[in-house]
Parts: sequence; C-alpha cells; structure tokens
Amino acid sequence: MTIEIIGVFIIIAAVIILFAFEIFPMDKISFCIIAALLLTGLVSPEEAVSGFSNKAVITILCLMILAIGLEENGAISYLAKGLKILKNWPVVLATVAIMLIAGSISAFVSSTAVVIVFIKIVAELREKYQLPPGKLLLPISFASILGGSCTLMGTSTNLLVSNIAVRYTGEKLGFFEFSLMGITFLGISVGIIALFYRFLPIDNGELSDNYDLDRYLLTLTIEEDSPLVDKPIGESFMYKEVDITVLRLSRYGYDQNLENHDLLIKPNDVILLHCSLENLQKMRGEGYFDIDVAEKDQFKSTKNTQIKKVGSSENDSAKNTDKNDESLLLELLLLPGSKFLGRNLTELKTMLMPRAIPLAVNKRKKLRILQNRLHQSNHEFTKLHVGDRLLIQTKPEYVSNFENSNSLAVLNQYEGRTPATPFKRNLSILILVVTIAMAATGVFEVMTSVITGTLAMLLFKCVELNRIYEKINWQIIFLLAGMIPLGIAMSNAKADTWITEELLTLMSGQQPLFIIGLLFLTTMVLSSVVSNNATAIIMAPIGISLASGLSLDPKPFILCVMFAANFSFFTPLGYQTNALIYSMGIYKFKHFLVIGGTISIVLWFVGTLLLSAML
Repeated sequence: MTIEIIGVFIIIAAVIILFAFEIFPMDKISFCIIAALLLTGLVSPEEAVSGFSNKAVITILCLMILAIGLEENGAISYLAKGLKILKNWPVVLATVAIMLIAGSISAFVSSTAVVIVFIKIVAELREKYQLPPGKLLLPISFASILGGSCTLMGTSTNLLVSNIAVRYTGEKLGFFEFSLMGITFLGISVGIIALFYRFLPIDNGELSDNYDLDRYLLTLTIEEDSPLVDKPIGESFMYKEVDITVLRLSRYGYDQNLENHDLLIKPNDVILLHCSLENLQKMRGEGYFDIDVAEKDQFKSTKNTQIKKVGSSENDSAKNTDKNDESLLLELLLLPGSKFLGRNLTELKTMLMPRAIPLAVNKRKKLRILQNRLHQSNHEFTKLHVGDRLLIQTKPEYVSNFENSNSLAVLNQYEGRTPATPFKRNLSILILVVTIAMAATGVFEVMTSVITGTLAMLLFKCVELNRIYEKINWQIIFLLAGMIPLGIAMSNAKADTWITEELLTLMSGQQPLFIIGLLFLTTMVLSSVVSNNATAIIMAPIGISLASGLSLDPKPFILCVMFAANFSFFTPLGYQTNALIYSMGIYKFKHFLVIGGTISIVLWFVGTLLLSAML
C-alpha cells in the first residue's frame, strides 16, 4: 500500500465521518474534499474542478430545472389531485395506491420534488378525510426512491453510475434497460409495507407546523357582477380547489347552511375562506379580490375573475401582472405591544393604507378547535392576538418599516407572481413527455434531451431564471462536483486497483452469488450513512474493476452498485427524502430500522439472485 493510497483512504474516512455526523453542510464538505485533494497532489487543478463540467452533474441540474417547471406550473399537484378518491378506501389500500402513484411519477421526476408535493397532498387528505399521515409519508419516501430506480433519469445516482460505466467500460446504460428489475423491487417493497403498515405511527404533530402548510383566513364579498352570482356554491372554485375551505357564508347578517351544496351565491354575500398561501396568491393574481380601492371594507369578488382565467382581456392580464410585479407579500408575526392587536382586517386596512394592504390572518390557535365556534361575526373571528400571523401586500420600499418595528417580526417575504395557467401547466407536462421520449427512444442521449427540455421550459416561460436560482438545491450540485474528483483521485492513486486486488484475493474461488451479494451488501451499508451519490461514486469503479479482475460481465456489477446505493432504507441519513420525512418528527429511528431494514434485507436477497443470474 502506497502513501497515495493511504492518503485517499484517510480523505474517504474523513468524508464518511463528516457526512455521518453532519459536522458541516454538504456543500462545505464538497469544498473540503476539493481542497484536500489539491493540497495532497492527488488530483491536478483541472481534475479538481472537473465535477462542475461533468455530464452527469449537468444532466442532474437540468432535471432539477424541469422539476421546478412542473412544480411552479402546478403540474405535479394537478396529476395527483385524483387522490381524493382514496378517502373511502381502507388505509392499507390507500397506502399501496399512493406508493404506486408516487413511484410511477418518481421514475421521471425528481423524487425530492415528488415527496414535497405529496407532503402537501397528505396534509389535505388528513384534514378533509382523516387519512393518517404517519401511515403514508414513510411509504411515499420509500416508493419515490424505488420508483426512481426504474429508469435512467429517475435518480441522480443512476446517471452518475451510467457516466462512470461509460468512462471505465465504454458502455452506457439504456433508459429502460433495468426497469423490469426496478419494478420488481418496487412491487416487493409495496407488499412488505402492506404487511407492516400497522407498525407505522398514526400521527405525531401537525404537518402544517413543519412544512409551512399553514392556512389563512380571509373574507370575500360578492359583487353584483361577479360570475359567482347565482352559481351553486358546490360548483364554485371554492369547493373544487382542495386547498380552499369555506367556513361560513353570511347573507344579510345570517349564516347559511353550507351542507347544502345547491345553495346559490347571491350579491353581497360575505364568505369566510380558509386557504393555503398558494391558493391565496392564486386568487390574488387572478383578481378574486379587488385591493386597489381603500374605501372597500372587504375584498371584493370582481367581474373579471375566473378560476381558470386571468382577466377577460389582455389589458386585464397585463394590469394584474404589473400589479404583482411591483408588490410583494410579507408574513408578520404579532408581538406583545403591537398596535394591531384586537383589530380585524377591516380596521387594519384603514391603519395600513397606503403603505400596505392586509390580505389574511393565520390564527395561532388550531382552526379545528375554532371551526365549531363560528357564532361570532367575521370581524370578530379575524381579530388579531399575540402570536397570530398577518399576511400583507406592500411595496419593496416599505419593507424596512416593518422590519424595524419592535412589535412585529417579519417571518417571510413572498414575491408577487402571476399564477400559472392551465396552458402553462399542460405545456410543462408536454415538454417533460417529449424530453423523456427523446431520451428513451435514443433520438438524443439523456443529457442532450434534458438540455433541450430545459431550453423549451425557458423559451416558453414555463419557469423563470430567478426562480431557478432560488429553488435549485445547490448543495447537491456542489456535493456531486466535489465527490467526482474523489473518484478520479482513487484512480490516480491506484486505490481502486488495490481494493480490487484485495477483494479478488478474498473472493478467489467463490461463486458469483457470493461476490454479487457481498458487493451489494457493502454498498447498501455504506449508503446508509453516506449520501447515495457519494456511495455510487466510490463503489462503482470498484465494482467494475472487480468484474474485470474476475473476467466477468461488468453490467451486473454496475447495476448492483446502482441499486444498492439507492436502497438506503434502514436509516434516514443516506437519502434526502428519508431525511426530509424523518425531520418532521412523525417517525422515530426504529421505524426506519425495522421496516426499512426488512425491505433492505429482502431486496438484498432478491437483488443478489437476479443479478447473479445475469452472469
């Protein structure tokens, strides 16, 4: 063993410790790797930064942009809205169905984006249909990982392993080459979850508290020329949009029966709504409340408002766009001593004009407790107390006035953006389908296909560059860019050759079943404490060298590393979606260890049998 090999092993050990104990963020660890490799002379300066121009990294970046475009235009949420039919299903069947849907989508869209969207959907299923999130979220995370393992662009790990395979063997993986095996793994895992779902927790905490799914209260007053007039409330957008709940409808001071979905909306009706921030911005952007006239007491439902249209003419649309571009939303936390305490939204409008306009209030108390106490007037119901959050619209030049207040705390700032239209949503889906088709049929290679799809997203304005800069997970990009030089350093120092020789000595005379099984298990265990991408970069060259030394087909070894690196189920550390779910406080480490561990062991056995049969 040479000094260079020892140096590489020391750096790898240090990286594993940094990842396992989360001493630094991922991007900082990446820079530590680059610096350490450069200072020790294990890579050249060009090799140290080669990760930033690597095909797999560029492809992953473009896939993230495509996922952002789908999310920004509501495509993923739209495709998943049909899940409300699960409300009458047994929980175990609902869990199985959601796993299959999440796994199918994750085969083509970033698993992290899919899980984030499904967190919102599960929150809605819980609130409206009492489906327990504890029974759904962990299976969704596992299904997204398994679904991503079914196609070449399903996960960044697949792309990285394919890129390493091209570098070492000259052969690349086909788009659907391993899909049948991936579907088999997904089906087995769904069956295991169905058997173990009773061990999943029912609930532990509020999803809305953990993932900014808080909802706001606002009041709409129906004008005479509103398209909602004489429309049954059950057919209005308020009942069709899953993130909007009608709390009360008052007519001439008297509450109407909301259980009657045929109740016709009349002029001057006052409707109290409870909705998500996303839908509040959508209604605001589409003109559902007129906020330009200071004399109005409530937000008005205006005549040019359709839930699927922005205005009735190009001028209306341009006006709404300009209005949104020059304003932003601030979320304020009310502190003791605030002059806004005890005030309702109507009173606040007088106090804040012309600097800001109050839009909605998020009550500190849980709405489920308050929903049965709606005997007071709308004005009383929206009175502010310490700890309540107020959503206001203001201009950038007034933000500092609120930030410098001693009785208010600015929690969040949201840019006013024009809401997505059905055309943009459908166009985003079409771009994704065409991108997948080009990659799957071999018209272009994957990188060329996703770059073309990204260009289409930008040209057709399905996503803006400023949103890309804000929403891209740059930590993953820098992590990949830092880990790729580590793989080059292993090759430069002949560390992969040394490991291969030692493994060959160990495996001399052993059956392929034992060899594949040991490689699968080693990779899977390493992936449980280190990022799956980092594991793939370290283990893929070793697996290929091992196959070459044994004079065996490298393809089963490549697939072995790819699948095993993805299958980090028995801890929440190795895969981002698992960490996301674990951080919500619903699950304990034992849930991953028992359920995820069972899945890992079964997939290890099945994977070893299937892959060794290819030799």
